[in-house]
Amino acid sequence: MEPYAAHVLLVDDDEGFRYAAAKTLRGAGFDVVDVPDYRGALETLESNRSVDVLVTDILMPDRIHGFALARMARMRRPNLKVLYLTAYDLPTDEAIGTVLRKPVTDTMLADEIRRALAS
Repeated sequence: MEPYAAHVLLVDDDEGFRYAAAKTLRGAGFDVVDVPDYRGALETLESNRSVDVLVTDILMPDRIHGFALARMARMRRPNLKVLYLTAYDLPTDEAIGTVLRKPVTDTMLADEIRRALAS
């Protein structure tokens, strides 16, 4: 029997980072859907696709930032785990999950997802 692969929704407008992070997470055994913005994230969440963890950049070019996306996501899927990514020193009082500071190592991101799933 094959072990369960946790389903990760990765949202980041930086295509290079998103590609590298998705590749790393797939290599670590996660099933990953990666999208560039909140629209793609909401489409995924409104589909019947499994999603266990939302990993989202905080600052994105649209008016919907990662904190707002996480709130909208949790309205659709109340048990969804959330991790945030940012390259900036931002207030995190709106966070409903762990905030990771970019750059993140491959191991750090995978470990934080595993921690979120275990909580």
